[in-house]
Amino acid sequence: MISMNKEQIRDRLYLYWLLGRFDKPIGIFILLWPTLWALWVAAEGRPSFHVLLVFIFGVVLMRAAGCIINDYADREFDPHVERTRQRPIASGKVKPKEALILFCVLSLVAFLLVLTLNSMTIKLSFIGVFLAASYPFMKRYTHLPQAYLGIAFGWAVPMAFAAQIETIPLVAWLMYLAVALWALVYDTMYALVDYDDDLKIGVKSTAILFGDRFREIIAAIQVMSLGLLVWVGYLEDLTGVYYIGLIVAFCLSVYQQKLIFYRNKDNCFKAFLNNNWYGLAVFIGLVLHYIVV
Repeated sequence: MISMNKEQIRDRLYLYWLLGRFDKPIGIFILLWPTLWALWVAAEGRPSFHVLLVFIFGVVLMRAAGCIINDYADREFDPHVERTRQRPIASGKVKPKEALILFCVLSLVAFLLVLTLNSMTIKLSFIGVFLAASYPFMKRYTHLPQAYLGIAFGWAVPMAFAAQIETIPLVAWLMYLAVALWALVYDTMYALVDYDDDLKIGVKSTAILFGDRFREIIAAIQVMSLGLLVWVGYLEDLTGVYYIGLIVAFCLSVYQQKLIFYRNKDNCFKAFLNNNWYGLAVFIGLVLHYIVV
């Protein structure tokens, strides 16, 4: 048995921290915002404290698990990509077997949290785990892994409705589709950062699929996602403050278009990061609506 001193243990835990991308919380936020949208609409502004805690911790755990399985799947690609070559698995500091064990542990803890919810949510969680675990392998077979990510990330929406009201109404599916399209947008912006490297090593992405029309296609998807959120507001009879949030989100979308216009790597990454404010704007609109009414 290999023994480690305190410093070695601390260094190992830090590598696991980096592997789960806990040092880069943007992924937690862009997954958390639509989860909160769903909980607030489902509970009419008063979500169960227990359900809220389960979903917050679940988002943190499953985002980390998703990052780990993504790096495991990309362990042959990441050393050849400038942005990812220093990641723990790509650099050889963490073994693939270790990563798989950590993925299973985090997923198990998240599942134990879900077990405190109703049976409908538990059943939906199996689909969520499958989507999260299978997403990283999609870039080998299709140019639409970003769309698949949207399907995976958005799954928190029907789960949130199920946990709160034990049913998934039409408005939940409309919100789910809006979130899936939004994720397609920001993950395509993220993929634009790796555009040149992905072309060299043969990784597929929507950034490559969209080609020189990427700006127009992203803009169209942004409009569709916002349109669905408007529909959600109409069905739920939400007041003007919600639509002010959507107007802010629209303005942020326009700003993101400006950032990605020349496909500059740094600006495309800034556009991706800006989606945190997009999600927050919509959430603030929802919160203010339920405070006002």
